[in-house]
Amino acid sequence: MNLMGNKDYYEILGVDRKASLEEIKKAYRNLAKKYHPDLNPNNRKEAEEKFKEITEAYEVLSDPQKRAQYDRFGKVGNIPNTDFGEGDFGRVEDLFGDFGDIFDTFFGGTKTTSRASARPRNGEDLVYEINVSFEEAVFGANKIVEIIHKEVCPDCNGTGGKNGKGFKTCPRCNGTGMITEEKRTFFGYFRNTAVCPLCGGTGKIIEEPCPTCRGTGILNMKKKIKIRIPAGIEDGTRLRIPGEGNVGKNGGRNGDLYIIVHVKEHPYFKRQGNNIYLRKDIDFVQAVLGADIPVETLYGTVKLKVPPGTQSSETFRLKNKGIKNERTGRVGDQYVKLDIRIPTKLTPTERELLERYAKEAGISVNFRSNGIFNKVRGKFS
Repeated sequence: MNLMGNKDYYEILGVDRKASLEEIKKAYRNLAKKYHPDLNPNNRKEAEEKFKEITEAYEVLSDPQKRAQYDRFGKVGNIPNTDFGEGDFGRVEDLFGDFGDIFDTFFGGTKTTSRASARPRNGEDLVYEINVSFEEAVFGANKIVEIIHKEVCPDCNGTGGKNGKGFKTCPRCNGTGMITEEKRTFFGYFRNTAVCPLCGGTGKIIEEPCPTCRGTGILNMKKKIKIRIPAGIEDGTRLRIPGEGNVGKNGGRNGDLYIIVHVKEHPYFKRQGNNIYLRKDIDFVQAVLGADIPVETLYGTVKLKVPPGTQSSETFRLKNKGIKNERTGRVGDQYVKLDIRIPTKLTPTERELLERYAKEAGISVNFRSNGIFNKVRGKFS
């Protein structure tokens, strides 16, 4: 393609006429990424034309002699076309070193993808869930979980061949594990050396598959694992057991096993962090006169001294009666919130006593001095 002077190459690249070579490279790099045909599948034809145009501009402005000729005469004549040969492509590939993944896709190359297929690959992580009681979460426990994960087949040692044998030389790469492909683009021809897709780079293919794993080299196996539930663990905590996930490939490490712990609720204890909260009913007489009442804790029953005149919803603290966190060593407290219980039924004697108290205290209540009890009492007296 002869490059004519009817195009403003500076305008095409969006740079100043005094732009440095680095500025020109940067502009070209950004535009090439923007108008890459494979990144514009819905407008591929126009993107391809634009891509050729910016490449044409870059070919001129990145070459000092061509740029000088263009600046002086407004055009460049007898320039080699932009269908780059194999040697020219190296310069373009160097320029786009940061965008190798884009150009691999654009030129149809499989170098990056094929190499990745032969690299060590770590095994997948596994996630299991387990339920524990409130007490097990507080004090810690040992639990057994049964998982299913991928392991190396013991009969073929992960090779996929019967008894670890049964292979033949790969017919596609002749045992080298690599193949060379030549492809043509509008930039010209280029060669790409890649891992053989038939044998995955091993140079061998399975002729007689292992009957146990059917040639995969991997089996789903059940396994029982003992895990430690640390004391003080909270609901939703995730425990990591390294290396107990799925087996890696091509020498990659095994994945990890994650256990998500769910803590069951307690019938009357509530937890916030390391602290325990408890609601306790007491009789209104105990609240008025004071009392020593039994209170349940995680560590047994203790006595709580309720002072006279205690009001409803008043909260008392029992120091160090909360949860001890095994990892941090911190110990919480227990908070007891008192609910004053009002009797719903009274004996005649209890009512009389309360009415007398109300009269002494000047409290307005619904007296029953004319009730049937007083009438009966009056007759006998």
